[in-house]
Amino acid sequence: MDVDMQNIKKWVVIYPIYINSKKTLAEGRRINASKACENPTCTEIADCCAHLKMPCAIESDKAYPRDFMQRGRVRVLLKREDGSPYNPAIPSRKELFLRIAELVPRHPGRNKKQEPAASASAATGASKSGKGGKKKR
Repeated sequence: MDVDMQNIKKWVVIYPIYINSKKTLAEGRRINASKACENPTCTEIADCCAHLKMPCAIESDKAYPRDFMQRGRVRVLLKREDGSPYNPAIPSRKELFLRIAELVPRHPGRNKKQEPAASASAATGASKSGKGGKKKR
């Protein structure tokens, strides 16, 4: 992609929280929770931008101001210098968020990541044993 990296400061910023279905609007989600995806990462968002043929850059040292423990953000070139959209199918920032949220669950590295978490949580739930119930007086 023949894009100069000089004006990267003018590119659109996407924090993973913007499309995270686990977050509330107050915590920073920007799209409808039903259309958002669960716990996206910067690399997944960057891969989706590359799939949409949009220039992007990962800034892994940056953090979201409201949740500074969440590291990383992606900058995306939405419009050319003449004002025309880089990808005609994605004219706005909101449309970009929706398209990325559609693509992240189908990311190739995503399926492997979700299985161990599901099996680990099932194992910890089954191992918890204890004698509950009422105590006699």
